[in-house]
Amino acid sequence: MCSIWYSQISIMKRLMSTQKLYLGEFEELVLLAVLVLGDNAYGVSIRDLIEQETGRNVSFGAIYTTLERLKTKGYISSRLGEPTQERGGRAKRYFRIEGVGETALSEAQRGRDRMLKLTKLKPAWQT
Repeated sequence: MCSIWYSQISIMKRLMSTQKLYLGEFEELVLLAVLVLGDNAYGVSIRDLIEQETGRNVSFGAIYTTLERLKTKGYISSRLGEPTQERGGRAKRYFRIEGVGETALSEAQRGRDRMLKLTKLKPAWQT
């Protein structure tokens, strides 16, 4: 059983090293929120930040599905905090962006910037 686990890890590492770092638009928003929130990045705070900054209504299902997908890709990691009384003894799961996640964000931004230069549109921060 243990050798199967190591084989799966080896295959994932090989795939990630040869695979382009593609991000969907919502994955990018979630990664950016994790980066901005730092040590306070957990499901509710991520959702609240995205809703506040984009004006979009976001379900918790969308947040947690995307967080799991980003974890599977190796873009983020997570840890459990301490159980709290106000949460009925349950612990929050905190998320952290990994180096490959930062690289994926940078590549997404570069690609978007290149495409934007091909248009007559100005970046939002210049309007």
